[in-house]
Amino acid sequence: MSTNELTAKVRKLKRLQAKAEELQSEITAIQDELKAEMTTQNLEEMKAGAFKIRFTSVISNRFDTATFKKHHLDLYNQYIKQTTSRRFSVA
Repeated sequence: MSTNELTAKVRKLKRLQAKAEELQSEITAIQDELKAEMTTQNLEEMKAGAFKIRFTSVISNRFDTATFKKHHLDLYNQYIKQTTSRRFSVA
């Protein structure tokens, strides 16, 4: 790919990312409005026409690695493993 083609691709990518951010902001705003309405009505589930909306509490149990590492550093170090990944970014 030539420099001009690469530049055009990056510009298009940036435009699409900007649109995606704009759409995500709009999605989040609508979700927040729906959540606020459900909170006001003290509901975890409601119907809106053909749609069922849920805003429920979810309880999960997670392993507290920071505390475990603090209290059992040697044991923690025995079980960590290094991984490699690739990250794509455009600045």
